Amino acid sequence: MRIATVNVNGIRAAARKGMDQWLRSSGADVVLLQEVRAEEPVAASLLPGYEAVTWPCRVKGRAGVSVAVRQGGPVRLGQVRYGVAPPGTQEPDVDSGRWLEADLLPASPGPDHVDVPDPAQRPVAEGATRPGPGAPGQAPGGPGGPGGPGTPSGPARPLLTVVSAYFHAGQVGTERMGQKYAHLSLVDARMSGLLASAADGPPVLVAGDLNIVHTASDMRNWRPNHNRTSGVLDEEIAYLDTWFSSGWVDTVRRLAGPVQGPYTWWSQRGSAFENDTGWRIDYHLTTPSLAALARSFAIDKAARRSGRWSDHAPLVVDYDL
Repeated sequence: MRIATVNVNGIRAAARKGMDQWLRSSGADVVLLQEVRAEEPVAASLLPGYEAVTWPCRVKGRAGVSVAVRQGGPVRLGQVRYGVAPPGTQEPDVDSGRWLEADLLPASPGPDHVDVPDPAQRPVAEGATRPGPGAPGQAPGGPGGPGGPGTPSGPARPLLTVVSAYFHAGQVGTERMGQKYAHLSLVDARMSGLLASAADGPPVLVAGDLNIVHTASDMRNWRPNHNRTSGVLDEEIAYLDTWFSSGWVDTVRRLAGPVQGPYTWWSQRGSAFENDTGWRIDYHLTTPSLAALARSFAIDKAARRSGRWSDHAPLVVDYDL
């Protein structure tokens, strides 16, 4: 199964610049998109050949995440969950459109599999509570609940759970840094819950633009930015350290080995793209069983600046699923 993640930097602009050509040639079965900046009907119309679900940000012109599954591919969309706010609460507007979970079901379920409607359907009105950590939006008979997965009294067992994640960029010395840390704290709790659920449930992939580099190998100009620039602060990096030490796997780093890069984002300013002065801030974070199934990766970087349709390049990983 081929799974891609990409920050599209506005899906309408990306479509005008050639994103659809990449979609057709990529062969991706699943595409996780960030910074969509569009409502769900618009995003769906710009992803031909895919079934897509989108959570837009309530702050117009910001964020927005999508999960798109290729029609006729190996999986189909199952239950969808929104955000990392604790149960019974709603995230701040600036946190909306930044975390979208989707269970992926086999495209052709077995005869004993019965799909059950999600009792926590996507809210249609703003202000509705969105599910948060624990088992957000999960039906009582879902994974880990009565009936259990893959039985006639429960839903079809997901093959995989994917998350399209878009973390705050932050800005040192402003309120945006506080917003980033507040969101990271909630994400941290959800990461722990997902890792625990994968022990006896489907594997999990959290992929997207995390806006944090992990080590000096992940950016060209580490020294002048370390502990000076958002995304390169030790306090941010500590979250990645915690997740990796707890069992999450940086799958692309494992596949690439101890090399400089490979980068996924380049500033639009100057000659950063031409000189490969990039950052590696897009990730595939996987639970251990899924990491073991990762076979290869590619970064679909444009050959030249004129061929770019985003300031990020798609990050594509093939899994033996």
